[in-house]
Amino acid sequence: MSEPAVLLMDGDCGLCTRSAVFLHPRLTDSNSMRFVAIESEEGQALISTFPEKYQQADSVYLIRNGRPYMRSAAAIRCLLYLKWHYKFLFPFAWVIPLPIRDVAYRIVAKYRMKFFAPPEVCIFPSLTA
Repeated sequence: MSEPAVLLMDGDCGLCTRSAVFLHPRLTDSNSMRFVAIESEEGQALISTFPEKYQQADSVYLIRNGRPYMRSAAAIRCLLYLKWHYKFLFPFAWVIPLPIRDVAYRIVAKYRMKFFAPPEVCIFPSLTA
């Protein structure tokens, strides 16, 4: 069995928390993805292994098969870990050019704190059971 993917998200972000809560029960295999807070020691250690341009980005990261992805590329690849009725959306999302996807990602990221209240406690360790 291959090593699970690691999704690094902001533990203090309401949107990230809601996304993890949405994703976790819909995974094809609950052991296929781990959720890690970027602020955690493990998260910082993983980010320190990334190329320089990835380390400087304030983004969500997905480490899949040892390779890091960020922003919309990470978010869209999460679809590959979900049950079939979500997974089939991957090609439709992937067809949108990366620069357009990343512009949309950055707009959402800019306003996420205004629309989603931060969680009282980081839930990511509890999702990795």
